[in-house]
Amino acid sequence: MSKIALITGATAGIGEACARLFAAQNYNLILTGRRTERLEILSAELRSAFKIRIQTLTLDVRNKEEVMLKLNGLPKEWQSVDVLVNNAGLSQGLDPVDRGDTDDWDRMIDTNIKGLLYVTRVVSPWMVERKQGHIINLGSIAGKETYANGNVYCATKHAVDSLNKGMRIDLLPHGIRVTAIHPGAVETEFSEVRFKGDKDRAKTVYQGFDPLVAEDVADTIWFAVSRPPHVNINELVVMPRAQAGAYYWHK
Repeated sequence: MSKIALITGATAGIGEACARLFAAQNYNLILTGRRTERLEILSAELRSAFKIRIQTLTLDVRNKEEVMLKLNGLPKEWQSVDVLVNNAGLSQGLDPVDRGDTDDWDRMIDTNIKGLLYVTRVVSPWMVERKQGHIINLGSIAGKETYANGNVYCATKHAVDSLNKGMRIDLLPHGIRVTAIHPGAVETEFSEVRFKGDKDRAKTVYQGFDPLVAEDVADTIWFAVSRPPHVNINELVVMPRAQAGAYYWHK
């Protein structure tokens, strides 16, 4: 069987771009997301184009029981995951902490931190058993610096940065590589989600400069995955040129 990549949040943006890139590299895919129709359309397209095998799982990474049930329900041969891309994540709102919506806080914490942990808790033992595998954690430059009104989102991505380091230490004895990818501004549905469907406000985030696109980040992920087995890329920060003059820059 060809190598297997499991990609969370595969219905749009960076997750979808990763699915396309790994399919082109002849990986069989396990694609997860909350939107069944999008998963089905993408998987049909990739099966036809690349003649690969695909499992789709409609799930919300925030739901621990759903994650455990559906991932553990995969056939044994599909549990030989070579690459896990912990991509599912989001931001909600852009308010100072004294006016923040606590429901938004819960959604970010439950998705960006707990969801990543739930998926990793299922998949990492499979890798430990085989003494091989590579975990890619999608962080952000918001996990390196904090910007105004980014409070809780930045905190969740700082947590991902720390978890990435902890995973790397814990899993090193088992031959498993762990890498964090920290993108700058990427023009995807991210800002539409942050502003709860306000497309006009979302567009203002990318005005006046050329942001990254999802394929830029997917290419960076592939660079880390495609290194020889003895090479571990601990982390990579990838930014638009307009952001490169400062470690963190926010519009």
